[in-house]
Amino acid sequence: MSEQRERNFRILEFKENKFDIIGDIHGCYDELLELVLKLGYEKKGQAYFHPEGRRLISVGDVADKGPKNLLALEFWMDQVVYGGGFWIHGNHCNKLYRYFLGNKVRISHGLEDTIVEFEKCPKEERLAFRNRFMSCYKSQCYYLLLDKQRLAVVHGGLREESMGRFSNKIRAVCLYGETAGVYEGTGKPIRLDWAAEYRGKAFVVYGHTVQEVPEIVHNTADIDQGCVYGGYLTALRYPEREFVQVRGKPYAEYSGDGRVPE
Repeated sequence: MSEQRERNFRILEFKENKFDIIGDIHGCYDELLELVLKLGYEKKGQAYFHPEGRRLISVGDVADKGPKNLLALEFWMDQVVYGGGFWIHGNHCNKLYRYFLGNKVRISHGLEDTIVEFEKCPKEERLAFRNRFMSCYKSQCYYLLLDKQRLAVVHGGLREESMGRFSNKIRAVCLYGETAGVYEGTGKPIRLDWAAEYRGKAFVVYGHTVQEVPEIVHNTADIDQGCVYGGYLTALRYPEREFVQVRGKPYAEYSGDGRVPE
């Protein structure tokens, strides 16, 4: 493996560019394990490995809203440290990071569920978990470019002209996707459909915005199918570009723009 590291993104090359990219988990730990096993991974030691040398990648938003947030976070910390996996910064991951930094953040949109779990742990366990999370978070990035930059993995969105670059604006798009700069009456920003305009050479796999069905649109794939709302937890297999799914349960009420799969 060779590595080029820039500010807050990574360009990586592996001998085998075989990846299983998993969409927004939001504390659905049981569904995560079911999907990982369905993909053919086996637990060896503290992480999961694939007999064909495939690697797991999370598009972020591992915790918040679901029933087993700390277990889901622990899974990815182990996968990063011991299993050669990757974990892209999602907006919920970033919010937990800022919370642990002591920054003022709004305890809402599922963060309260993660904090309740966290506060139930003994003080020593809380300290160890926080330190481990912070270290793991800092080791990861906002987007990955893989397979000679033919594959890009991000949480919210990434235009071709932003690849290999980084700025505060690019950071915001990576975390939240693109917005129109105006808000609905509920206070939510109106999002732009960047993928509909995308014509880049790199295949971009992302999450964040719930879509009923995963599909490839203009060389992009949104793999957030609303598992925590009763939809599906989706993995995209690369380079096959195949979708693998398991059904979730309605742990949280959906209030977004799309429709939760029935």
